[in-house]
Amino acid sequence: MNYLFHYTILFLLLLLSVNEAYAQQKKEILRELNSAVPGRGRVFVYEDESIGHVLGRSMSPPRTVYSNADGSTHYYRIRGFKIQAFSGNDQRTSKNEAQRKQQLISNSYPEHETVVLFESPFWRLRIGNFETRGEAEEVMKEMVKSFPSFGKEMYVVVDEVKIPVNQSHDSEN
Repeated sequence: MNYLFHYTILFLLLLLSVNEAYAQQKKEILRELNSAVPGRGRVFVYEDESIGHVLGRSMSPPRTVYSNADGSTHYYRIRGFKIQAFSGNDQRTSKNEAQRKQQLISNSYPEHETVVLFESPFWRLRIGNFETRGEAEEVMKEMVKSFPSFGKEMYVVVDEVKIPVNQSHDSEN
């Protein structure tokens, strides 16, 4: 009797953690658990109807889709990586230096978004929207070759990034 309770609890936890990929195998799992196997105990699974509605649905909340001002690009905002090319706190020169470097990098790498940020007391220049650190590091290596004087200041940072909907590697959408 105690085993039946433990198997039932274990099975319910298993059901709650199942995602879309496993939902199709549900009937096979139940058939296997309900079948008699010599030398093993027998498990009876009584599935509540409300559990059946949960299976096959993604348990994560749907992502918000954003768009740029003209509506031509749709993207997700996720935790990703950017290249920080400048950070300075000299209130007289840092803003101009960040904007100067932004112009140089934007001219050479127009495919990567550049953003000048002010987070008191620092002016920062961040480049790109990368899902992985590896992608950011590859682009950073190219940029260091193009701008060797910026090289010592460049490094990869974790930041919120914009990933176009059609580029996302996530299978949700």
